[in-house]
Amino acid sequence: MRDTWPRLATSAFPALQRGALATLQLNLGYLCNIRCIHCHVDAGPRRTELMARPTMELALAFAARRRVATLDLTGGSPEMNPDFRWLVEHARAAGLHVMDRCNPTILEEPGFEWVAPFLAAARVQVVASLPCYSQANVDEQRGDGVFDSSIRALRRLNALGYGQPETGLEIDLVYNPNGALLPPPQDALEADYKRLLGERFGIVFNRLFTITNMPIKRFGSWLLSTGQFDAYMETLRTAHRPDNAAGVMCRTLVSVDHEGYVYDCDFNQMLRLPLGGGAPRHLRDILDAPLVDNPIAVADHCFGCTAGQGSSCGGALAGAPR
Repeated sequence: MRDTWPRLATSAFPALQRGALATLQLNLGYLCNIRCIHCHVDAGPRRTELMARPTMELALAFAARRRVATLDLTGGSPEMNPDFRWLVEHARAAGLHVMDRCNPTILEEPGFEWVAPFLAAARVQVVASLPCYSQANVDEQRGDGVFDSSIRALRRLNALGYGQPETGLEIDLVYNPNGALLPPPQDALEADYKRLLGERFGIVFNRLFTITNMPIKRFGSWLLSTGQFDAYMETLRTAHRPDNAAGVMCRTLVSVDHEGYVYDCDFNQMLRLPLGGGAPRHLRDILDAPLVDNPIAVADHCFGCTAGQGSSCGGALAGAPR
């Protein structure tokens, strides 16, 4: 895999500072049951990195001490971590809102039949990746059969109450462009998703998050291999909106890798760009450290979060045209 960091490190991206911490995002490991071309994590079935329970315990202690409201679980497929259920149960008991960034095909893997009913019983917010409502586009990005498997999984979650207004069980879908281009307007695409998934499959969901593909790891390597890297970066820089910087996720989030090291966001984690851009720091090092107004480590990939309607773990940025 080709490394894009040498092309990103020197950057004119404007300086950013932290606000109040609201979300603790834990990457539970890079193990995943599928391998997607747009993946910025380089996750897949052969990865072995997994967060251990002592690191999870430290994360829960950090969340309690810092009065974090939301625990955002990602991967890989976070459910493939053997301590996933233990973590969710303890986080919910502590009053944390828990988000599971779920690859819906995991619900159909042998041995993971427990995932859907467990998430519903624990009232976990599901953020499910479905990069298009077209079977051809999804299977091209994620592999043959992924679309059909995802549809069956989403129907199962709907049957458990997800997306139904009377249950309060929230399921959001995630769209990624199939190539080197910016996402279309989020609100219009959400309306298309709801109409087409509803008409064709009877699927309901709460919101659609459009997320810009980051020029790092597997997607960045694909850009380099196909000769599209420079043009894509020019697209991101040209579409930069300074007002989007106020809403980027790194202002209110800390990302933690499977070993407990901390970063300003999940993308910086994949580039091994430490919190604030200094020396590597572990979660235990910042239990009581001041974070508000601290600098955020930035590089050229950050234009992916401020281009056009903006992009974050929660989709287009609030206040941006979308």
